[in-house]
Amino acid sequence: MTAVEADAGRLKSEADEPGWEVDPDDEWGVAVIATVGRQLKLRREAVGMRAAEFGTAVGYGEDMVYKIEGGKRIPRQDYLVRADEVLGAGGLIAATWEDVKRVRYPKKVRELAKLEGQAVEIGVYESISINGLLQTPDHARALFESWQPAYSPDEVERLVAARMARQAVFERSPAPSLSFVQEEATLRRPVGGTMVWRQQLERLLEVGRLRNVRLQVMPTSSEAHPGLNGRIEVLKFGDGTAVGRSDGAFNGRPTTDPKQIRILELRYGTIRAQALPPRESLAFIEQLLGET
Repeated sequence: MTAVEADAGRLKSEADEPGWEVDPDDEWGVAVIATVGRQLKLRREAVGMRAAEFGTAVGYGEDMVYKIEGGKRIPRQDYLVRADEVLGAGGLIAATWEDVKRVRYPKKVRELAKLEGQAVEIGVYESISINGLLQTPDHARALFESWQPAYSPDEVERLVAARMARQAVFERSPAPSLSFVQEEATLRRPVGGTMVWRQQLERLLEVGRLRNVRLQVMPTSSEAHPGLNGRIEVLKFGDGTAVGRSDGAFNGRPTTDPKQIRILELRYGTIRAQALPPRESLAFIEQLLGET
């Protein structure tokens, strides 16, 4: 085997990088990736490099090069950075990552992440599962893998990456005020098996100790409360506006109507009042962790 053949055997392929397909229903995403791919192809051809040669230079297989240039695959950041160096683009190709990284995630997730990234206050009550902002990657993966009809492995990885990207909200400065109320049942369900479950409980303790986070547990033994119809979430913004949604109100659709927002705030406030206080909630989670 020649050195070139040995290198080719180590080039990254689709199998190495699941979850980077372009969503055909995402018009903006399709346009962005098509434009970036076209620019990559034009620059490669301008310097006289064949796809196979270029692929070897950036560490990817020839087939992947063609798919990225054809707008069929979303390029990773390392691909763009390496391509910029190989083609001598002076940072112009690497800079496209700012747009490309948003296409990486499904449209609905991008819209939600945008709202969460702008909110100064977020309040969420969850009755069925751990809230996405609190999930570990393995917990999220186990949930997506259990869905029916089944997601493909690539789709699962894309959804997991999108959910984890939303957690950048914890790194914002100034930090938003975050409040979560989780039903006890969501903490007791061993999603993904014992080890994944333990890691998820540890993650809840980690987040719950942040100064800008209030994490509460609603005991199963509690009396009836306004969240029994399902999830409630309210996001407030710096300009005084807000958006909210509840599975049991307004047909489950997001609302910005001040009167409806007040109703959701009233319900969420009542839920928080009936749940265990933050300190007792963390102690409860520690107790669960000790039982696993």
